[in-house]
Amino acid sequence: MDLSSFIIYFITGGLFTTIIVVLEENNNRLLSGFATLIPVFTLVAYLFIGQSKGGIAVGQHAWFVLFGTIVSWIPYMIAVAYLSPRIGPHKAILVGLGVFFVLALLYLLAVSHFRLFR
Repeated sequence: MDLSSFIIYFITGGLFTTIIVVLEENNNRLLSGFATLIPVFTLVAYLFIGQSKGGIAVGQHAWFVLFGTIVSWIPYMIAVAYLSPRIGPHKAILVGLGVFFVLALLYLLAVSHFRLFR
């Protein structure tokens, strides 16, 4: 893989993130919320993975991410939603990230141990 591919991946991901933030800052909460719901990073990643590795690799990765999302991302979002009004957004995000990383690590260990999604 060459440097130009990495630059394209970086710019594509950054562009979507920038659009979401700009929409939110301009009080377009509905559009920024909708844009945030779009699985931008997996969308972009799967287009590039599909191009380089094919459909089987994308399918395996999608199953891996789906179950990882259930295990780690949903509890992260619940922690942030629940704690933000109580302890403030920065602390809630920090706690949520702690929850995410612990659960994600346990998930990765289980996937590795049981040789899942190969």
